[in-house]
Amino acid sequence: MDVHIWSDVVCPWCYLGKRRFEQALARFEHRDDVRVVHRSFQLDPSRPRHQTVNRREMLKAKYQLSDQQVRDMDVRMEGLAANEGLEYHLTDTGVTGNTLDAHQLLQLGKVRGVQDAVLERLYRAYFTEQRSIFDRETLVALAREAGLDEAEARDALERDACVDGVAADVREARALGVTGVPFYVVGGRYGVSGAQAVDVFSEVLSKAWEDTVATSARA
Repeated sequence: MDVHIWSDVVCPWCYLGKRRFEQALARFEHRDDVRVVHRSFQLDPSRPRHQTVNRREMLKAKYQLSDQQVRDMDVRMEGLAANEGLEYHLTDTGVTGNTLDAHQLLQLGKVRGVQDAVLERLYRAYFTEQRSIFDRETLVALAREAGLDEAEARDALERDACVDGVAADVREARALGVTGVPFYVVGGRYGVSGAQAVDVFSEVLSKAWEDTVATSARA
């Protein structure tokens, strides 16, 4: 049974949702028969590549929030992350930007069988270590740490070799009506939006598995 997860690497809810889903999957009796595929989604594709802006200033402008409201929101997010064993540092100096190149590495990671490791490394770099994931040298270094070949990762970024894969994922998300992430498609049957509670993911996994087995029996 396949689970497809659309996410963006600068989305704090996506990293949180990843952990919650992993907890549900770890409890799932048939977890060894579940294949997780991470799909690309860009929250801000219109921003020029390699150009960054202050993350809090972006949130203030996008949602019409005050300085204090954004700080309070970040504190709550850090607390939610801590409850799932994650360490977020959402500071005044954090930046955001176009994530196309980071997603290109996720596409390459999928081909090389290390996609989850690449995504995990990018999340940790951005949310825990407060590193930029918008410049090529940092991305290549992170790709190497996650198990990709450094030269291949650099070449993929220089040639935009995986742009088509990113675009295909985004098109499919739009066709499904996805406007925000994380978004999960479980067993090709059930769509789940947002970083839901572990029990919700557990229920969906069980239901999708039952349907998968029933469909196979009728075939």
